[in-house]
Amino acid sequence: MSSKKDGIMLILSSPSGAGKTTIVKLLSKNRDFHISISHTTRKPRINEIQDKDYHFVDNHKFKDLIKKGEFLEYAKVFNHFYGTTKTSVINNLKNGKNVIFDIDWQGTEQIKNKKLEYKLITFFVLPPSKKVLFDRLSNRDMKDKLIVEERMKAFSKDIQHWKNYDYVVINDNLQDCFNQVCDLIDSEINNSVNNYNKKLIQKHVNKLTS
Repeated sequence: MSSKKDGIMLILSSPSGAGKTTIVKLLSKNRDFHISISHTTRKPRINEIQDKDYHFVDNHKFKDLIKKGEFLEYAKVFNHFYGTTKTSVINNLKNGKNVIFDIDWQGTEQIKNKKLEYKLITFFVLPPSKKVLFDRLSNRDMKDKLIVEERMKAFSKDIQHWKNYDYVVINDNLQDCFNQVCDLIDSEINNSVNNYNKKLIQKHVNKLTS
């Protein structure tokens, strides 16, 4: 069983472009969460650093790690593999460090199914509107219209998994969203009441999918 000395696990997922990675970095900086660095077979984006943002590897190396059973979770997203190795995560948790995961719904389901003996809190981050999401993707290093269109198509599928998360937050204003995530984390840790409104989220999802 997990003890009070163990760290907790926090998962943030979202459709591509909704802003989860920025929130993850804020939580790491301001709330003492250790970011779990994933392995990926995709090429680094501008300003991404090897072994800081991701462990960038080729397909052969990634598949070798799969064969060796090294991954806590892994998935293929937009033709590239992403995965979290077990050893560093478990070691951090045992040493009392809180671990945060920046992963998609597939990886989240795999970690949940592992039923690890550590407290787990899951968040799904949504954009305020499809237009805002489209603008964010277009302004990123995704100048290729086909890539943006691919992400927008995936959005309709990804959003269907929101019900499988403990909490869903809307990233309209980054600071407000970050503060809400922090309040919800604190309520979970302290077993206190929070003002999470699932009906409001359902209405927002209906608007995004209509």
